[in-house]
Amino acid sequence: QVQLVESGGGLVQAGVSLRLSCAASGRTGSNSAMGWFRQAPGKEREFVATINRSSGSTYYANSVKGRFTISRDNAKNTVYLQMNSLKPEDTAVYYCAARRSIYFSGTENDYEYWGQGTQVTVSS
Repeated sequence: QVQLVESGGGLVQAGVSLRLSCAASGRTGSNSAMGWFRQAPGKEREFVATINRSSGSTYYANSVKGRFTISRDNAKNTVYLQMNSLKPEDTAVYYCAARRSIYFSGTENDYEYWGQGTQVTVSS
């Protein structure tokens, strides 16, 4: 089993930066892909970013491309989401997810493991 714990959320003003962390434990393969998704109030959960932990290859949703950066520290079994130039529309609960495959994916159903989520609120 895999456990994922997110941290780093909070209430911030528009334009500032925030970094989320996702610590993985349990039967995590260092090559497995991980991703970030988010769910805003009244909306479906949506893809944000994903990373292949072996190669470091990344893929982003168009809405965050150029502002958010996903990265990993395999020694710490941790994945990060650096969020810059935050906007009110980035307000959501952010979820970390992991899948057994090494291939990253922007599809929610491809991920077997999920964290509990961390709230990010951006005020205007």
